[in-house]
Amino acid sequence: MVDPVRFGADILTASQMRAAEQQMFDAGISVAALMERAGRGAADYVWRVAGPERTVSVLVGPGNNGGDGWVIARALLERGGRVQVVMAAPPVSDAARAMCQAYEGAVCDGADWQTMRGEVLVDCLFGTGLSRALSPAHLAMLQGLAAQHRYRIAVDLPSGVESDCGDDFGQSLPDYQMTIALGAWKRSHGLMPAVARMGDLRLVDIGCAPAVGAGRMVEGIHIAPPAAGAHKYTRGLVGMVVGDMPGAAQMAARAAAGTGAGYVQMLSDQALAVPPDLVVKPLAAWDRPDKGVTLIGPGLGRGDAARSRLADGLALCGAHPHVVDGDGLSMLTPRMTEGGPMIATPHEGELARLERAFALEGTGSKVERALALARHLGAVVAKGPDTVIASRDGRWAMVPRASAWLSVAGSGDVLAGIIAGRLATMPKDPFAAACQGVWLHGRAAGLLKGPFTAMALADAVPRAVQACL
Repeated sequence: MVDPVRFGADILTASQMRAAEQQMFDAGISVAALMERAGRGAADYVWRVAGPERTVSVLVGPGNNGGDGWVIARALLERGGRVQVVMAAPPVSDAARAMCQAYEGAVCDGADWQTMRGEVLVDCLFGTGLSRALSPAHLAMLQGLAAQHRYRIAVDLPSGVESDCGDDFGQSLPDYQMTIALGAWKRSHGLMPAVARMGDLRLVDIGCAPAVGAGRMVEGIHIAPPAAGAHKYTRGLVGMVVGDMPGAAQMAARAAAGTGAGYVQMLSDQALAVPPDLVVKPLAAWDRPDKGVTLIGPGLGRGDAARSRLADGLALCGAHPHVVDGDGLSMLTPRMTEGGPMIATPHEGELARLERAFALEGTGSKVERALALARHLGAVVAKGPDTVIASRDGRWAMVPRASAWLSVAGSGDVLAGIIAGRLATMPKDPFAAACQGVWLHGRAAGLLKGPFTAMALADAVPRAVQACL
């Protein structure tokens, strides 16, 4: 059986990465050998950009990230590349000093960086160990060299970025066309504001073992076609609770149907004008929650009537899976979460509001915040340009950054509908359903390329699903 989600490499904190490297050292791999492996892997990517014609300037710092830079420079030189090293500071570790001594090409002292010109800048100034802003001198050097090179590549992380939370300390750091992660993804490879400046992301495998508590990067999903004997209920049933703004509910319902759900019901006590393939029923007539998924929130409203619809919808869910989004999250309380497994899909403002409602500290990175809330709700999709998917059991994942055109009204309603549709087909694994939903949301946006409306996004969902069959 094919897994519904294809996960890639681990996403590690800086301390987890150090522990993973220490495991390899304990197994007999030397620091120098690991540095050689990482640097040569990164050099392969640099060579694809630079080749033998473009001059590459490698900016190296004093630590092991600088040591990787010395290896990259030597590997490019061995291939016949045009290389120059800008040494911001002499190496301080034994391994980095050894790599410096093994390099026989051109070296420029960091004090003379203003004279350096080239086509490709490789940033190996600082890596995952940095937890503070760059000094004014280092920042000026990095900005200046970036301006003097048309193409910029960061090794492991852009210098000046904190590894675990994506913080850039408010500095005006350069933008890169590529970032090459070493060994594993770091959290900042998916978190804002850092990821916005990283360009294309590539990974060099250096042999790290899986780490306990690591996140996972979603690399793809697989959706199985219906079984030969399928009918509309076995395909997945979604009940969409309709509120004050039925248009939002209709977009969510359209998206749910597009994921392959066999039957979508609009649950409303008011007459609705809907397309003929959507069924409207009174909320009290939602009599099959045991065979389906309830979606509450898109366009629900926030008045007394909306609060009543939320309570009634959750009561009908009972112990069965459900998705809560939008306005539903604005009124959710701890007493309302005692039923079946829930997937909540808050944006930043809703996440902060839920943290207050559940007496959570709201500290740490977006990962810690999503995991803390998931322990109360079941699963959380902390959405945004750096969406984090978290589960009560401690699993968490990220999906590669999607199109910025998703920042349009109604996009979140479509995401909720997609997740509900996938959950209806796999009610026993809300985490996998959430991962699939976020992936499909981004894939649908990619198919549309440029500006689009939320309804156009919903209509693109079937094509995104087809690509995953």
